[in-house]
Amino acid sequence: MTATGEWVPIRPVGPAPPHGKPPSGRTPAWWGMVLFITTEATIFACLLGSYFYIRFSTAGPWPPGGIKDPELSKPLIMTVLLLSSSGPMVWADLAVRRGRTAQLRAGLAFTLALGAAFLGLQATEYATKLGEFVWSTNVYGSLFYVITGFHGLHVIVGLVMLVFVTIAALAGKLGSRHHERVRLVAFYWHFVDAVWITILFTIYLSPHL
Repeated sequence: MTATGEWVPIRPVGPAPPHGKPPSGRTPAWWGMVLFITTEATIFACLLGSYFYIRFSTAGPWPPGGIKDPELSKPLIMTVLLLSSSGPMVWADLAVRRGRTAQLRAGLAFTLALGAAFLGLQATEYATKLGEFVWSTNVYGSLFYVITGFHGLHVIVGLVMLVFVTIAALAGKLGSRHHERVRLVAFYWHFVDAVWITILFTIYLSPHL
């Protein structure tokens, strides 16, 4: 009722966005992931740039010290495994947006399995390489283990993220209206895959060129 005694109809207020999510635009979590990936991409760019700078500043053969050119069979298999893992991740991301929880869980499980297989092959490669050179053998050894090891650490972080998202999916906490966690993990996982392509070219393919 107004001051003049007239009745004013009360308009119903629409439902609030779930979990305080703004009706439009990007969430703070999204921007946080963008900032994190940008920072990590800068670090990788510096490492790979250092590799090429030192390589072309070093006289003589590369790799130095009589180290053989990297074998390509195992890294190529690792590449197939890691790139293939992006497919199930995309599948899971699409599934959760459509409320298909069974498809979501299957996609996450396949991504976890392929990522773990990548790490397993990387461990066997390290076991082979350690018989030839270690990180302190020369500058090439330092660059090889730092760059590939730093990427392997990112794969481990991605797998930990996937485990937590899978637990949430199994607990029924994810669905068509609650899917941001899946989107952010997918964003990070695709970044890890993209970085591996640059590492494959830099560490494994470029010495053969």
